[in-house]
Amino acid sequence: MSERGDRSTVIPIADADRVKRKVRSAPKGRAVDPQAHREVLALLGDLPRRHDLLIEFLHLIQDACGHISAAHIVALAAEMKLAMTEVYEVATFYHHFDVVKEGDALPPAVTVRICDSLSCEMAGARRLAAGLQNIAGVRIVDVPCVGRCHSAPIAVVGQNPIDAATPQAVRQALAEHAVKPLLAPYIGYAEYRAEGGYALLRQCGDGSRDAESVLAAMEHSGLRGLGGAGFPAGRKWRIVRAEPAPRLMAVNIDEGEPGTFKDRWYLERDPHRFIEGMLIAALLVDVAEVYVYLRDEYAGCRELLQRELRALADNPPCPLPAIH
Repeated sequence: MSERGDRSTVIPIADADRVKRKVRSAPKGRAVDPQAHREVLALLGDLPRRHDLLIEFLHLIQDACGHISAAHIVALAAEMKLAMTEVYEVATFYHHFDVVKEGDALPPAVTVRICDSLSCEMAGARRLAAGLQNIAGVRIVDVPCVGRCHSAPIAVVGQNPIDAATPQAVRQALAEHAVKPLLAPYIGYAEYRAEGGYALLRQCGDGSRDAESVLAAMEHSGLRGLGGAGFPAGRKWRIVRAEPAPRLMAVNIDEGEPGTFKDRWYLERDPHRFIEGMLIAALLVDVAEVYVYLRDEYAGCRELLQRELRALADNPPCPLPAIH
């Protein structure tokens, strides 16, 4: 999809930093390209124009168009009543967004990302990249760790990770246009419930298991966070529970450092064990809303979680908080 309409109506990206940082009903002194606005409206549909969904909306444009044009940035800023500089700064911060300025060439149809982390470098990432040069319509880029160190070297074709990648395997994926992640077999909602899953959450929800007994079990377990200087998990739950409402929970599944792919490994195989633990914590701490953050490289995990969270919502074991 290319930019359409009179380019004189499009705000030059170079002007973004001169737009003042305050909410406006429309970008000051800048006309919105009608075609870009129609495309943005079609992608957003009836989704709420909440500012915390900006990254999600940018993903919708990137996935549909293969890039994010200057006209799309202006149209999205107007639709969300944000300063254009705010949208531009977010879009250009993440390397998975291809922001195209006026007059610049569009990116190739497919991007192959080759991990250049320590594990992949040792496993031959440079040789892999050398064997994938000059493929028509394909861009080859180096990227930081993609969280699959156990299968190095890794090439990601679109959103499809190729484990133990070879030039031949990548070329085959390109030939088959295999650009979406493939989900391996995993324990789904019905199977998890049949094996006794969500029993503890249900007990916490109906009061047959009191909060104090669960908090005490957590404290006595010695479980500690791996990213918070080893802070005891049970103590954290108790401290947050004592804070004034409303309380929110953020679940960080980023794993951007080499060797840290445990969350993805378990999510791809037994997602409801993670979800139940998350919901037990949310229930005991009396959390109003839960936000699950996934790094962009975990497209397969995102698809899986969306599917399983829908199944959970359709037949919940107890009342659930809002999960984003």
